[in-house]
Amino acid sequence: MTAPESYLKPEVIRQIKRLDLRAQFIVRGFLHGLHASPLQGFSVEFSEHRKYTPGDDPKDIDWLVYAKTDKFYVKKFEAERNITGYLVVDASGSMGYTYRQTMTKFEYAICLAAALSFLMISQQDPVGLFIFGDRLRRSLPPKSKRDHLGAILAALSKSEPQGNTALPQVLSQLAALIRRASLIVLMSDLLCPLEPIVEGLYRLRHRGHDIIVFHILDEAELRFPFQGSLELMDPESGERITIDGLGFRDDYLRELDAFCDRLRRECARARIDYVRLDTSIQFDKPLIEYLANRSARF
Repeated sequence: MTAPESYLKPEVIRQIKRLDLRAQFIVRGFLHGLHASPLQGFSVEFSEHRKYTPGDDPKDIDWLVYAKTDKFYVKKFEAERNITGYLVVDASGSMGYTYRQTMTKFEYAICLAAALSFLMISQQDPVGLFIFGDRLRRSLPPKSKRDHLGAILAALSKSEPQGNTALPQVLSQLAALIRRASLIVLMSDLLCPLEPIVEGLYRLRHRGHDIIVFHILDEAELRFPFQGSLELMDPESGERITIDGLGFRDDYLRELDAFCDRLRRECARARIDYVRLDTSIQFDKPLIEYLANRSARF
């Protein structure tokens, strides 16, 4: 078990603070897009309203807006104006892998989660957490208080990457558990069959959630630098195979590229953001690039 303070060591804090300082305007643009009013085509003065729906208290109807639009709108409460984010972190056995980096894929995900939590909480947006492996193991309700970052890191540091992944089943659970349209950020190596992943992501998207998929892979998984005869072990099932590294490399990289390309296309079709991450690159660089690209779209 790793102490949460270890993920707030000086170099990680510097990365998060640098991310915050360099990307303040990017993050504001990114979150502004998430906060954008659903009242497309209306002026800014209506940005704090939403359409009246059955079940709303008629006393909340804004009659001044009705006089201008001839339609019923209610004033948004503060809770409705904030974006609620959920970090969904894979803690299955394969996430504990690293070839020669100082951080495993899971530790990389923790640093990424710390940065995203820090950025969202700084905008007063509540952030929740789900940790899964062979099942949904732990959850924290969304909060926007400063000390919630410590709670998120503590929960992650108490988790050990182990067991099989139940990602498709977990995505189905999330679709049932998260009722209100939210930002869902998945951090996983996605080492399971593609079709059930796509199906689960589509189900969440259909519920109105905004989704970001961070596909975290070790540099060895991305480049396969091995040669000669070697034994590979599946960290989740324990299954072992012996292969010729050089002869296996081309087929492996071809399959990996096909998997990632198909996933990227499926995500684009559903307007889900897909970002592939290499653990040999410090997390702040690709995160800033992603936020910049996304904020530019709004």
